[in-house]
Amino acid sequence: MKRRQFLTLSAAALATPALLSRRSLAAEPGTPLPLPQVMDVDAGNGNSLNAILGQREFIAGAPSNTLGYDQDYLGPVLRFKRGATARLAITNRTDGPITTHWHGLHIPGHLDGGPQLAFDTQETWTPELPIDQPATTLWYHSHVHGKTAEQVYRGLAGLILVEDPDIADPLPRDYGQNDFPLIIQDRSFDSSGRMTYDLGMMGRMAGFQGSEMLVNGAIRPRLSVPAGLVRLRLLNASNARAYALRFDDNRSFYQVGSDGGLLPAPVAMTGLHLSSSERAEIVVDFSDGAPVRLVSTDTGMMGGTGGGMMGGMMGGSTGGSSSMMGGMTNRGASGPEFEIMSFAVSDAPLKGPQSLPATLPAQIPDLGQPVRTRDFTLNMSMGMGGMMGSMISGLIGGGGQSMGINGQSYDMGRIDQKVALGETELWRINTDMMMHPFHVHGTSFQVLSLQGKKVDQARIGMKDVVHVMGPSEILVRFDRPAAAETPFMFHCHILEHEDSGMMGQFTVT
Repeated sequence: MKRRQFLTLSAAALATPALLSRRSLAAEPGTPLPLPQVMDVDAGNGNSLNAILGQREFIAGAPSNTLGYDQDYLGPVLRFKRGATARLAITNRTDGPITTHWHGLHIPGHLDGGPQLAFDTQETWTPELPIDQPATTLWYHSHVHGKTAEQVYRGLAGLILVEDPDIADPLPRDYGQNDFPLIIQDRSFDSSGRMTYDLGMMGRMAGFQGSEMLVNGAIRPRLSVPAGLVRLRLLNASNARAYALRFDDNRSFYQVGSDGGLLPAPVAMTGLHLSSSERAEIVVDFSDGAPVRLVSTDTGMMGGTGGGMMGGMMGGSTGGSSSMMGGMTNRGASGPEFEIMSFAVSDAPLKGPQSLPATLPAQIPDLGQPVRTRDFTLNMSMGMGGMMGSMISGLIGGGGQSMGINGQSYDMGRIDQKVALGETELWRINTDMMMHPFHVHGTSFQVLSLQGKKVDQARIGMKDVVHVMGPSEILVRFDRPAAAETPFMFHCHILEHEDSGMMGQFTVT
């Protein structure tokens, strides 16, 4: 392909979403927030999940083909207790292989649900999960290599709550009354109102970003909350989009938990950044009775607010859809802002604590000193050189293994790293372009530095996803084994990047 031809094609590709964009679909926001049912999972029989094909009318009169666990889209909240065994039977009733990966759970590799553990239609997987980690909010989702992005997009995911019966939780914890799960996703819809996953070249390169906001499977819903302290468990379950969250009246709130559990103390803030797959628990005071919206400033592929380089050119959308995001307003230099959901204050009786403690029962381990250092570079293009190489690869190849880590695309038959059980290591992670949320299976870690700057670990807590925009360091200990037959993964959690080869695997022995 000649340079002039490529420039013409790439300019057309960048302009396509803007040329195709049309008015937002007639999706009425403000429907009540759906609350997933809770399944208490113990060591007995009867804890069954069925991965099924479904249909969901996200927009009235327009059924979309979906996937879910025991329901047409997403799945129940699974509640595990520390010190117990969680026994499940997961049956695949979809039209192809799936896995069920327990994201953030500290378990051996043969239970982790990674790509090697895929099981086919009408097969049942019966893992027995030993639960031994601090109370926290996790999630589960399919992890079939090359199919993860589409399967999660269509709904094969759900939330996990780990509870510790030996630790008193001083925060609001009455599920559905003052403690609510918020599974945040962006999805796209065609002109008839049906959910679509049309992955174009830009979607493969930057990760698919949709045109409408869903929370718990509903478009920009409304939640009625009591006039007091409310706990919100936030999960960014979007394929690629990162969020800069805040309330539209700029009220303060407190972060109380992160990926790996509670923070040592509540952290006051007015804004929160969540990359794909990150979780955060926050407590919000609604005692003033005022309605409020949860909004986000758009973040682009370079990871900052204001849409980033590609976000600005693309109008904040890098999927195959065409509608503009509902509720979006242009805020100039701060980038386009859009609504996630809204809150109304009810006259429901107050329950739970009405003040926050000064400290929280966080369980942050002493990981000790690292015995070795490993370096990881997240590569956007293999062998073609930077952004232009990624664009050419997307235009010519239409996808496939075009990305990698340390110069190698993912190979299920190759072990990339061998780690010793019980040892602590320093992992240094960098990227050759744009931001990437980097995830490590089977453990939680401490973030030491981001973009070359030291961070306050007390404000971040234990993590299993780190937002990498430049040189970053994590301290990680491996206390769960993983054999070569079922190794752990490390990968970018932009799901299209993971499917395109930005993933490696390691044993722990």
